Amino acid sequence: MQTTLPTIDILVATTSGNTEYLADQLSDQLQQQGYSTRLHYEPVYSDLVEAVNEQSYWLACIASHGAGEYADSMLDFAADLHAKNPALDPLRYAVIAVGDTCYDTYCAAGRDFDHKLKELGAKPLIERLEIDMSVDDPEKKASTWLDYFTQQL
Repeated sequence: MQTTLPTIDILVATTSGNTEYLADQLSDQLQQQGYSTRLHYEPVYSDLVEAVNEQSYWLACIASHGAGEYADSMLDFAADLHAKNPALDPLRYAVIAVGDTCYDTYCAAGRDFDHKLKELGAKPLIERLEIDMSVDDPEKKASTWLDYFTQQL
């Protein structure tokens, strides 16, 4: 009997496009390993949250913007998540936070998203990855981390 690999919803928070590119690379890698992915470049709260069930897996690629705010493409989703506080107990997830250590709000949005999901009952599959755009090779660091992520699925 063959088991079906889960579908992974990839939520993207980006302003400049770097995180979108990273999410595309991760999606390609996951598909090469046999996973199905759905990219959400502008995540819609009702579509994602109302569909959460025991087979739900989110991989959030979140860039911080300005003074640690969520990037433009995820502002509405994050605001709804904080305002509505849905129960997300069945959800399993992972977060890749993208930032630059020259700012004191390094990876603040990704950290906030990770904490908020835990608060709402979602279960992290793996420890949050933080990528420093000023020194890290984002694709290489995320690719290595992705191997650990898929081992938890």
